[in-house]
Amino acid sequence: MKRSIHMAKVKARKINDNPVVASVLYTNGKPVSTPDVNDVKDVLSKINPQNTLLWQSFKDPSDEFLKNLCHQYRIDEYLHDDIIRSYQRPVVVDYGQFIMIVFITLRRLNKKIIPEEFKMVFGQGFLFTVRRGDMFNQINVRERLSKTPDLIARGSDYVAAEIIEVVTDFYMEMIDKLESEVKEAERDMMLKGFREKEVRRLYRLRRDMLRIHTILGPSIEICRRLAVVKTNVIEADAHSNYSIVADRLARCDEHVSALSEALQFAFETSVMINDIQQTDITKKLAAWAAILAVPTAIAGIYGMNFEHMPELKWTFGYPLCIVVMLGICASLYYRFRKAGWL
Repeated sequence: MKRSIHMAKVKARKINDNPVVASVLYTNGKPVSTPDVNDVKDVLSKINPQNTLLWQSFKDPSDEFLKNLCHQYRIDEYLHDDIIRSYQRPVVVDYGQFIMIVFITLRRLNKKIIPEEFKMVFGQGFLFTVRRGDMFNQINVRERLSKTPDLIARGSDYVAAEIIEVVTDFYMEMIDKLESEVKEAERDMMLKGFREKEVRRLYRLRRDMLRIHTILGPSIEICRRLAVVKTNVIEADAHSNYSIVADRLARCDEHVSALSEALQFAFETSVMINDIQQTDITKKLAAWAAILAVPTAIAGIYGMNFEHMPELKWTFGYPLCIVVMLGICASLYYRFRKAGWL
């Protein structure tokens, strides 16, 4: 598998003084003990990876804690930086004896999407995860798998696929919430028209969906690689699990694309409606300007008070002017009304 590492780092990280969320040793799918982090090396040297799994979870650990953890798992020192480094995009790296997967989980706070890192390292007989932030919690994963101990007994590759399933559930939940906002935005754009508030809302939604899309794309590629890779860490029978997850992620990505296109269509439709409304207003203003121009012109000419003007001293001159102005205005109004301008 091609090694791919994103070098960008998170500017600030929260450090947890007690990063251990769970540390459980399973034998034949059933929990038998809760080893201490400092005892991992001894535990791994004694277990049979064919029927035993050490599954540990950590939240916001310090760099020193991760260095000690790498030492306990006998990870080569030159690879420690890869484990400690923070990533901003999904990554998968095959080191031969173990595989590291990085996913970017998402949570919304005050209508803003906040990305959080979730890192998973697994090999024969062990799996540990490191998460940054408060969104993703693996307690529900353990509860789900505790009901099917046969899955845990199969090994870390099956458990890793199940964890990715839960990550996908988080993506789907967020996309469902965005879909509700998209429908509301579409309705408001159609009913309330093209307003600055709606345009800003539309921009925010499309920006959020773009962020999700940039995360889902690499995640799909990761699962598709894991579905075909030949390695000692992932059994051939487990490949189908990753293929199923890849299909789910692909459907999520398609859903996001469809929502983005719906917003684009709503925007274009709103612009067209706004243009039509402006054109109608322009036509009405032009029509009324033409109608009012007739009496204005006639009244302006006769208001210049020249001594020699047609019908100026005639008895029926004034009513005739009134009749002529009304007649011309009525004729113009009829024609504009028939043309659809009024």
